[in-house]
Amino acid sequence: MSEKMTAAEVGRKGGQTTKERYGSDHFSKIGRQGGAATVKRYGPKHYTEIGMKGGAKTKELIARGKEAERRDR
Repeated sequence: MSEKMTAAEVGRKGGQTTKERYGSDHFSKIGRQGGAATVKRYGPKHYTEIGMKGGAKTKELIARGKEAERRDR
């Protein structure tokens, strides 16, 4: 009887199969195509906006981590 795979294991296996079938350059190509489609749909400012959100979240997480370190001392 075979064990059930987790979603992460299924995704990893599918990605590995795709890499073996099409090569690692395939992922770069489809990434560029997806990026171009996103720019076409939302405009070039979209990446700037989501980058700022990500940067703000990272800044917040770093500050929370430093505060936790100070409390633990």
